Amino acid sequence: MKDKQDHINKDEAVISISKLFKSFDDNYVLKGIDLELRRGENVVILGRSGSGKSVLIKIIAGLLKPDKGVVKVFGKEIDKLGKQELIDLRLKIGFLFQHNALYDSMTIRENLEFPLKRNVKDLSQDEIDKAVKEVLEAVGLESTSNQFPPELSGGQQKRISIARTLIMKPEIMLYDEPTAGLDPLTSTEINDLINKVQEKYKTSSIIITHDLTCAKKTGDRIFMLVDGKFVRQGDFDEVFDTGDKRIKGFFDYNFIEQHESSTK
Repeated sequence: MKDKQDHINKDEAVISISKLFKSFDDNYVLKGIDLELRRGENVVILGRSGSGKSVLIKIIAGLLKPDKGVVKVFGKEIDKLGKQELIDLRLKIGFLFQHNALYDSMTIRENLEFPLKRNVKDLSQDEIDKAVKEVLEAVGLESTSNQFPPELSGGQQKRISIARTLIMKPEIMLYDEPTAGLDPLTSTEINDLINKVQEKYKTSSIIITHDLTCAKKTGDRIFMLVDGKFVRQGDFDEVFDTGDKRIKGFFDYNFIEQHESSTK
């Protein structure tokens, strides 16, 4: 289980969600969600596929509008921001997509340079080169700058996606199923990298996953999402110390003991 970071002020909320509802036609996905992300912590939202986890972070990023409720990021209500205000706010949020979203026709360097050149004006090439070098070192892939994404493994592509997000120095990271489709050893490496990013860049993160090993290794607090509501929250042991069959079934379904033994 993750060690607590005693030096971080956990009282300051960077994301605050109250009574959030979201539906699509007759499909009620989120049914009154309350959540607070404090500065410097990793919050894991755990739930089965299709439980509404990804919908929640898309609302946080301003990609979807809530039906009801309040979503504040850095004290600002997301759905009340003007276009430019939302653009400015998104620059402080790093969004790691489940499927990496790298441009196959660009080299790794070009993929990393793209958000900088698009969003930060008047940067010299030396400054861009320094930023690219820093994030490649942070994810341990310094030698890949002239390669193309299809030439890399799935785990390496995930690392480059994290690097491309970090190059904008976000204050908040949103990870959407960061270990999906990866083998147990590579998943362990990504979990370690998520913790390294938290420590090095002082990020506050929401990690969406149905992977119990990811939840246990990266989460300071874990929220269990069932049928559109959070039914348990706390650290890993607190969440699963229950007789609730919905949660016990999720634990058995993941069979975490097998995952852990395969990563030793």
